Amino acid sequence: MQIIHRTHALERMFQRKIQSSEVRAVLENGETIEDYPMNTPYPSRLILGWSSNRPIHVVADYAAEADEWIVITVYLPDPTLWSDGYRRRLP
Repeated sequence: MQIIHRTHALERMFQRKIQSSEVRAVLENGETIEDYPMNTPYPSRLILGWSSNRPIHVVADYAAEADEWIVITVYLPDPTLWSDGYRRRLP
């Protein structure tokens, strides 16, 4: 599996003190909580993972033919905007 980080994702990771190893762990072991199949050039998904009891959301495209993830953004979900263990957006 190859991981490519967009500039935006790298900036957000730096700002939020999220390591690339944490992003890799989310991609490898996380739970897809939203799918965006119509995104182009590849389908995207929002993935929830945990690092040291800290929730992390990763939005990434997946190019299946190359087994390649393209990380769009990474953030720590705001508990006032998410429910069900950071799996569902609040209205």
